[in-house]
Amino acid sequence: MPARAADLTIGASAFPLSADPHFYNGIGDRNLSLHLFSRLVEQKGDMSLTPGLATSWKLVSDTEWEFTLREGVRWSDGRPLTPEDVAFSISRSANIPNSPLGYAPFTRDIARVEVAGPNSIRIVTRQPSPILPVNLSAISIVAKHVVEGAESSDFDGGRAAVGTGPYRVTRFAKNERVEMERNPQWWGERAEWDRVSFRFIANEGARSAALLSGDVDMIDSPSRNDLPRLRQDPRFRVTSTPGNRSILLLPSFLEESSPQAADNDGKPLATNPLRDLRVRQALSHAIDRKALAERVLEGTAQAAGQFMWPGAYSYTPDISMPEHDQVRARALLAEAGFPNGFRLTISAFADRPDFRTVAQAIAQMWTRVGVRTQVDAIPASSYLSRGARHEFAMPFFSWGISTGEAGYALTNMFTTMDARTGRGPANWGAYSNPTLDALIDRAQSTMDDSVREQLLIQGQKIVAEDVAGIPLYQLVNFWASRAGITYEPRQDQRTVATGARSTP
Repeated sequence: MPARAADLTIGASAFPLSADPHFYNGIGDRNLSLHLFSRLVEQKGDMSLTPGLATSWKLVSDTEWEFTLREGVRWSDGRPLTPEDVAFSISRSANIPNSPLGYAPFTRDIARVEVAGPNSIRIVTRQPSPILPVNLSAISIVAKHVVEGAESSDFDGGRAAVGTGPYRVTRFAKNERVEMERNPQWWGERAEWDRVSFRFIANEGARSAALLSGDVDMIDSPSRNDLPRLRQDPRFRVTSTPGNRSILLLPSFLEESSPQAADNDGKPLATNPLRDLRVRQALSHAIDRKALAERVLEGTAQAAGQFMWPGAYSYTPDISMPEHDQVRARALLAEAGFPNGFRLTISAFADRPDFRTVAQAIAQMWTRVGVRTQVDAIPASSYLSRGARHEFAMPFFSWGISTGEAGYALTNMFTTMDARTGRGPANWGAYSNPTLDALIDRAQSTMDDSVREQLLIQGQKIVAEDVAGIPLYQLVNFWASRAGITYEPRQDQRTVATGARSTP
C-alpha cells in the first residue's frame, strides 16, 4: 500500500551498523545521522558549507578557531544545547571502542576544545588546520547528559539517541529498518514528512521492485537494468549527479606473501608479488576502465585514473588514466619474473552486486594477461574488519571523499597506518611512504589554499607513480521516486528525507 502523504518510505542500499553517529564512518550510518543529529557546520549536497549548530566561525590565530553557537537549540528531550555538549562530542568521536572505521582522522589536529562563553567554543589545534570547518561537518554533536557513560548499543535501543536533527528515532531494527518521526524541537526549517521509514534493501533489483510495486516511495542506487524503464514510465522520476565516491583496488604491500597470491600450482610464493611496482603497473594496464564504466556498469559510472574528479579542488590533470594495454601488461609481468603469471584473489563486498560484477570483469581481464584471478565475495559485516586487519591481497574498495579535497583520501588510505594518531584507518594495503607522509602533513597544515593544493597534487602523483592504489571509476549517483516526489540529487551520495519534496 502506498504511504500516506505525511509519510515517506525509502528503500536504501546501505544500512547503518549503529544509530551511534560516531561508531562507523559509512554511508548508511552517515545517512541516518543526518536525520537525528546536527553538526557545528553542515555540508550541502554540492559539498559547500553552511551554518549548522554554529552560526559563524572565525580563525583567531593559525591554531585557534572560534565558533559561535546557535541560540535556542534544544535536544529532542527538551534540554538546551550547551558548549559542553560540543566539547564532549568532539572528544568522544575519536574514541569509540571496536569501531571498524571511525572519525579520528577528522579530529586528529585538535589539541583541545575550550568553552569560551555561554554560546561559543574555541578549538585549539596542534598545528594550523585549514580545513577544520570541513572536517567538523562530519562530526555529529551528541547530548552529553545522556551519552556520557553510554555504549553504542544504547543508541540502537533509543536511550542515547537524543539529537538536535529534524527527526528522532522510534525504532531501530538492525539490518532491517529504521523508523523516525518529526522532531518538534528541531531548530531548522520544519521537515515536510511526519514520519520517515528507511527500509534496507541490499539487492538493487529488489530495491527497484519495491519502488515499482509501491512498497516504497523512493530508492537510492536503482538497478542499472531498471533505469531505462523508470525513466520512461510517467509514474516515476529519476534524478542523478556525478558523485564523490571513488572505486579502487588496494594492493597489499605486506612483505609476507598471502595465500591469496600463489603460484600457478596454488603453492605459496616466496614473496608478495604485489610489492613489485611492475606487477602493480601490469595489473593496472590490464584493466579496461572505460569498458567497466560504459558496458559493465552501463553508464552509471565514470572511468577514472585518480580518485579526484575533474573540477574538484586538488584534481590533478597530469595524472592520466592508465592505458588499457594487454601487451604491455604481459611484458611487465615477464620483466618482474612472472612470464607465466600467478594466481590472485580479488576480495569484494558480497552485499553489493555491482561490486561483485565489476570484480568478476576485472578477474577476467587479469586472467587474459596470465594472472589467473578469482573473486571472493564476503559479507560487509566481516569484510570491513578483515580489510582493516590487512587480510586481503587485493581488496575492492569504495571511498567517498566527503571533504571534496585529496587530503582526505591521502590521509585515510595512503599515509602510514598509526592507530595512536588516527592515521591511515582505511590503508588496507599497508602502503607506507615516509616522503608522502611528510608531504601530506605539510599540506594539511598549510593555510594558503593554492600552496596546499599544489602539495596535495604532488601527493597524488606519488600515489599514482607507486600504483599504491588502482583507481577504477567514480560512481554517478542515482535516485528514483514515485511521480509525486522529487529528490534533490547530492554529490555526496547522501539519501536524506529533507531532500525529498512532495509535488502535485
